[in-house]
Amino acid sequence: MSEFREVKTVAVVGTGVIGASWAAYFLAQGLDVRCTDPSPGAEEKLRDAVRRHWPSLERLGVAAGASPERLSFHAGLEAALDGADFVQENGPENEQLKIELFQRMDALLPPDVLLASSSSGLLMSRVQSACRHPGRVLLGHPFNPPHMIPLVEVIGGEQTSAEAVAQAMAFYTRIGKRPIHPRKEVKGHIANRLQAALWREAFHLVEQGVASVSDIDTAIAYGPGLRWALMGPFVNLHLSGGEGGMRHLLDHLGPPIENWWADLGAPSITPELKEKIVAGVDEELGARKQHALASERDQLLIGLLQAKAEAKSLP
Repeated sequence: MSEFREVKTVAVVGTGVIGASWAAYFLAQGLDVRCTDPSPGAEEKLRDAVRRHWPSLERLGVAAGASPERLSFHAGLEAALDGADFVQENGPENEQLKIELFQRMDALLPPDVLLASSSSGLLMSRVQSACRHPGRVLLGHPFNPPHMIPLVEVIGGEQTSAEAVAQAMAFYTRIGKRPIHPRKEVKGHIANRLQAALWREAFHLVEQGVASVSDIDTAIAYGPGLRWALMGPFVNLHLSGGEGGMRHLLDHLGPPIENWWADLGAPSITPELKEKIVAGVDEELGARKQHALASERDQLLIGLLQAKAEAKSLP
């Protein structure tokens, strides 16, 4: 018998952008969802977000019996955790706050309930440090927006049990996610570190006057970003090597790639650079509205996700 219980009810702790997206996704998978957030107006904002996300989730396909009516909101943490089989925490990215929050949740819940954090960069070894049952504390880091993007990074801390990691991987897989299990804790995990590497050079190119914000966005969105949406960097490199694959590619382009690495920048986000980036984004977007951008992005993502699901050879 599993050390951890079957998940039928999820507690979502913290219902900002990420938490609300998670709540909508869990509901679409036919789960009961109990939420809490101390922010003023949190319940109204949460229910509004679920209403906005639901049409996209219906296009992707919801489970039998799935309904926004299976959402409940609770003012206190203890009430929200009552009856929960799994916890998805989405509080502020503050280490001390999370240590104290997980200590409270650990004290309130039986030890067969997994406690997962959506933290973008904190180490679970620190977050679990004050818990009586640290073996069930782990990272379940989604990619924004969680109700659309399949990736979840599952990483344990020093005291997390192998069974907890396996159970979390199985749960996320069962509800349609694409979890990965990095073997070591690093700041920012995997996907955010890869993003940060690209952002670093993008900021550097703007700082040096090499290209505008708009040109850099175009270079990615209409260049390598199209391929990256289908396959990861290594498989894309492999295809670029033709019949010889990755080995041929590295034999011929390895030295130039190393030369480019050596020339990459290391910018600081100074007030001047910040204003330059903000002005560049404003100029690029013009009168386009944030909500319209997000809505159109989500509709295109649905088509892409459906097409990828039908692909036969993509890894």
